[in-house]
Order: sequence, then structure tokens, then C-alpha cells
Amino acid sequence: MRIAVSMRSEPAAAIEEVVAAIGDLADVGFLLVFASSHYDADELAEAMAARCPGLPQAGGSTAGELAPQGPIESGLVALAFLKDDFQIVCAPLRALSRFGLEEGGELVAALRRRLGGAADDRDLFGLTLLDGLCQREEVVLAALQRALHDIPLVGGSTGDDLSFQNTFVICDGEVIRDAGLLMLVRTSRPFRVFKSDHFEPTATKLVVTACDPDNRVVSELDAEPAWEAFADATRLDRTEPSGNEFAAHPLLVRVGGEYYCRSIQKMNMDGSLSFYCAIDTGVVLTVAETRDMVDALEETLLRLDDDLDGIDFVLGFDCVHRKLEAESRQILGRIADLFRRFAVIGFNTYGEQYNAMHLNHTFTGVAFGRRRTPS
Repeated sequence: MRIAVSMRSEPAAAIEEVVAAIGDLADVGFLLVFASSHYDADELAEAMAARCPGLPQAGGSTAGELAPQGPIESGLVALAFLKDDFQIVCAPLRALSRFGLEEGGELVAALRRRLGGAADDRDLFGLTLLDGLCQREEVVLAALQRALHDIPLVGGSTGDDLSFQNTFVICDGEVIRDAGLLMLVRTSRPFRVFKSDHFEPTATKLVVTACDPDNRVVSELDAEPAWEAFADATRLDRTEPSGNEFAAHPLLVRVGGEYYCRSIQKMNMDGSLSFYCAIDTGVVLTVAETRDMVDALEETLLRLDDDLDGIDFVLGFDCVHRKLEAESRQILGRIADLFRRFAVIGFNTYGEQYNAMHLNHTFTGVAFGRRRTPS
């Protein structure tokens, strides 16, 4: 893996800088770029295609970038996967508003044919970049995971620096919206797909009694106005909340005996609550108790380091709400230290993917070990 970063504001200049830092492209098999939404998407895609002709490439917009020096903003991070260690095929998931089981099956089958090779799937994983504004991640992931079977899947939802207006993905020089990307990755490196959060369930429950599931808006919890019920359950002041307060008070849902985060995006003018993940009437939400984020993250990374006999680098997808919480708790520097220590590269997301689950307030990723030595 070769990694390069640019803080230049013009797309062509930023791509020129990272490609120059990567060096000779002859041994590079795939280029993946995470870019601030401050860049013009069309200019960025054009620059990538022009500077790296013939090289398979993909990218997406972010809510912050994770670089070798730690978290940055308004920049661009490029990851060059070397042919000796990685074989990657990529396809766009177009029109996510209509994406279903049939489309998922056809797309995965086509990628597997392109990948070719041995039938053993243990050296494979799936990587997704999904439109962070599509509100269809759950349906898309269910379709993909059904077709992937036991192949692990990980990824993130694209962002636009908390503007919630204009996210994008790029595939081989084309800018695509209302879309996503699926990459199948075969690697000779040992790897582990993982998720990490820092919340524990409490005994306090809230039941969704009225909502608009298509738009992920909850109007009532426990038959009370949603914001008032949430504020009472979390002991928040009933005055208008900030994004940091929502970031520090996610709710949990229980699926298959395990808890997953469901974060609130905002309070609406009528007191209803907009969520980042799918929500429906009758869903039981559990109020979470916060652990120390740094301790929880370090535990996860140390476990992965032990499993892999040493982490080489981590491709990570970190919820933007975790970043907001870290800022409000003044622990962003400690998080950055951990990211540098374990070579975390990636971006801040509007949602995280882990197998068939779309998550919030979670850090997901794939950790890679060092190259295996021949026996």
C-alpha cells in the first residue's frame, strides 16, 4: 500500500500532488480516493482519469478524512493498492432508490466473474461506498450480503462535511449520484473485518409509536412528542439541542442478540427526530450508556493487532458523530494518536457498513497484517 495526502484546494493540483507522491504506477493495481466535498466532483473525476489513464479507480466524498498524520478536513487521501498484494474489481450501484435483491445478485455475480481465480473465498472481502443521503443503505446491504453469502462486507456512507446536500462517488472517471460502489477485494495479506463502538445498553427503553419510515423521521416515542420523550429519557434540557448532544446520546437496537447504534441526525421544527438509519413503528430503542471512546477503540485495535500478529494498516470508516463527540469531549487528540499508532486511513462517514448491517456512531473497517512470508 502507498498512501498520499493533499491539502491543495484545486482538484487537478491535488491529484497531481498525490500521484507524484505515490510514484511509479506500474505496480499499482487500483487507486482509491477519499475527498472532501469542497472539491468539484466532475473536475476531480476528470483529473483522476487524466492523470492515471487505464488504472482502475474509485472514490467518494467525505465528512472528514483520516490521513497518516491523523484526521484532516478539506483534503484528499489517496490509497494505491499494489498488484502483488491486492486484486480489486469495482462496479457502480446505480439508482439506489430502485436497487433490490435481483440487482444485488447480478452485480455480485458479475464481479466474481471478473475477479476469477480460486474458489476459496477466505481471501476475499467486499468494500462499499454508498450515497450518504440515499436513505436506502439497509435494503442495498441486504441485497449485497445475500449474494455475497459468507464473504465479509465493510464500508462507509459518503458525506459532504455536514451540509447534507451533495455527496458523490466516482468510478473510473465518472461521477455518479444516488449511487454507490461495490468492490470485491482479494488479498494475500491476512485481514480482519471489524466494528467498534463505545456504548452499553441501559434499562431505559423507548418505543417508536409514530414515524415516517420512508424519510426516517420519528414523530412519537412512547406516545409522546419524540423530542420531549428523548430529552426526558436522556436527561437533556428540553431547549433546542445541538448536534453534539445527539452525537453523545445515541440509541441502540437489538438484532440477533447484539446491540447496534441508531443515531439521531437532527430535531425538526415540529419536534420530530430525523435518524441516520432505518426506523419503523414498533421498534424498541434502548438508551445507551457511554464508555470511554478512546479505551474502547484501543481495546479493539489491540485485539486486532494480536489476532494479526501486528497490524500493518487499517482501512477505516469512522462515523462523523464520533468525531463530533470527540471534539465536544476534547479527546480528538487522543483518538488521532491511536489512528497514527495503528496506521488508520479512511474517512468520516454518514453511516457505516458491517456485513448486512447499516450502523451509526460506529467505527468499522478492515485491518491488514503484514505480508505473509513463504513457508
